[in-house]
Amino acid sequence: MRADAQIGVCNGRLGNNLPSEQEVVELYKSNGIGRMRIYDPNPQTLQALRGSNIELVLDVPNQHLEPLANSTVAASKWVRDYVLNYYPDVKFRIIAVGNEVNPNIGMAHFAPFVLLAMSNVYDALVSASLKDEIKVSTVTYRGLLRTSFPPSQGLFEGAWFSFMVPIINFLQNTNNPLLVNIYPYFSHIGDPQNMPLSYALFTAQGVGVQDGQLLYRNLFDVILDAIYSAVEKAGGPDVEIVVSESGWPSAGGTAASVENAGTYYRNLINHVKGGSPKRPGRAIETYLFSMFDENQKVGAESEKHFGLFSPNKQPKYQNTWATTPLVESLVLYCTI
Repeated sequence: MRADAQIGVCNGRLGNNLPSEQEVVELYKSNGIGRMRIYDPNPQTLQALRGSNIELVLDVPNQHLEPLANSTVAASKWVRDYVLNYYPDVKFRIIAVGNEVNPNIGMAHFAPFVLLAMSNVYDALVSASLKDEIKVSTVTYRGLLRTSFPPSQGLFEGAWFSFMVPIINFLQNTNNPLLVNIYPYFSHIGDPQNMPLSYALFTAQGVGVQDGQLLYRNLFDVILDAIYSAVEKAGGPDVEIVVSESGWPSAGGTAASVENAGTYYRNLINHVKGGSPKRPGRAIETYLFSMFDENQKVGAESEKHFGLFSPNKQPKYQNTWATTPLVESLVLYCTI
């Protein structure tokens, strides 16, 4: 896979019927998928990735944030145990320190530790002379925006602003990206009248939103550029956004079908080659969610049905359209 290919796939493991870690890595390789995101430093997955040339986004789980924030020794040990012990056989791309921490709800108790943990992990990579090889970031989502429409008005306010500004300043000063999970699916089902299905699936005809000189034909770009606007206002004009998750369920909820999911994934793969209206001509590094259906995911039934593959390793969307199966689209894009 060439370095300029931008598509990866998230490897969620919340299922009791999933293939072994080695089988998963072989499935990535056989389908030309050259980037993976995993949500915890699972030694079996890391071991299976040795020599695969798959580039890895490795999460620091939220429950690890406090000890890594409070101790440089603990952060150095974490980096040694889960990065240095596998490097360079495993091609680490980004360490994602925390996932969707919100200072105002459920996970607010994690918020004070995100930046400190990021900084300590970064310093450990500096000590290992790897700061230019492995990026350090955290994962956020649209819910932290106080304002998101039109995209130019994207803004963090209040607790969100106080939480995000120091993080964005860190990313700006260290030349690291911000990771963002973007789901037009949830925006659509939350407000289908104002966010119609075609606008979420990249199939709308014509312009949906005009924002100054910028024209928006899909909801994905609206969300992404609203976050770019908020990041710029928070002091990060040079911070790049990596889309760390985006997907559509094939069952279990409103508008959740094999046809809609296949359409979304195919159009997303094609769309991110060209950037967004605010950042045109710059391919968007994007991770599809996810590799497999996960029968142990909690929440709505749809959460269990985001996989590109069924647990038996068969591609779910191979017959969704006649000419370009989803996996073929992904392989073609990743090998251009």
